[in-house]
Amino acid sequence: MNPQLPSRVEMLRAVNARDRSYDGIFFLGVRSTGIFCRPGCPARTPLPENCEFFAHTRDALFSGYRPCLRCRPLDVAGAPPVDIHDLLQRVDAEPERRWRAADLRALGLHPDRVRRWFQARHGITFTAYARARRLNRALQSIREGGRVTDTAWETGYESLSGFSEALHKVAGDAPKRAGARRVIHLRRLLSPLGPLLAGAVDEGLCLLEFAERRMLERQLGTLARRLDAVLLPGAHPLLDQVERELESYFVGTGAPFTTPLLLPGTPFQLKVWEELRRIPAGTAISYGELAARIGQPSASRSVARANGDNRVAILVPCHRVIGADGSLTGYGGGLWRKQRLLELEQGRERLL
Repeated sequence: MNPQLPSRVEMLRAVNARDRSYDGIFFLGVRSTGIFCRPGCPARTPLPENCEFFAHTRDALFSGYRPCLRCRPLDVAGAPPVDIHDLLQRVDAEPERRWRAADLRALGLHPDRVRRWFQARHGITFTAYARARRLNRALQSIREGGRVTDTAWETGYESLSGFSEALHKVAGDAPKRAGARRVIHLRRLLSPLGPLLAGAVDEGLCLLEFAERRMLERQLGTLARRLDAVLLPGAHPLLDQVERELESYFVGTGAPFTTPLLLPGTPFQLKVWEELRRIPAGTAISYGELAARIGQPSASRSVARANGDNRVAILVPCHRVIGADGSLTGYGGGLWRKQRLLELEQGRERLL
């Protein structure tokens, strides 16, 4: 029995009761139909001997099950509750506001619950999130010529020294010099294959990675150094654009991505990434073929490394490169995601 799962008796009870409180805790595979569901699925309850249980959707998919069309277990997971969603909208509307526990209580939110939700979903507290939003606004103001003293007060800081210290922690520089640096605006985007972290500057989208990727922290550091930028959560039109285009992509419309990209890298990496964008959707090539296409047929290993260094998933489709024997290899987002993306592009599946 998978240690992540409740006992079989408990899971069978949840399925029989259509207990939605177990949705996301486990998934049910029905051997007689080849379909997998959420525990709270309204479909007819299967016989116990036909039930198989999984901790993750990917486990069910790799066991040969297809998703139920009624409870849609692959639909976007992790969307915030309504009250948290309303709080996020308030932060967007008032990014300069200094939020306190009393403000949350006035909205009917318990500060500890908000803190736990942000730590679980974003790895930071709500206070840190709101502070980063204020710093984002402050850096923009300074870049546009605003006075440091005025900006400190306008963005909710009670002293110039406190503002300088906060900026130095984020930007690693004094306020005036920090304001001269780019800001990479970051946003967490939800997808049927798990959350993505997107980043954009005015010139283009420069980051799109699955949030659980192990190398993400290193990629963020490399990106910030190459663009001489600071990383802060915030809104940007290009993030809105790519979010809309990703929604169409996961529906399987086949519509091309038009979001402009900014891909800082070495000349060799840029050559590989440019060639990746020429691979048509629905097809896959080997690393050797990719190396040949850029005129360096003996550089398969270097091509594979450049593939791994790609920081913009899906739009720069490194998932379309496979092993010479047709096997799935080398995808930072996980091989199960690579399989799903290829199936989507081949018209065998739609994820929304």
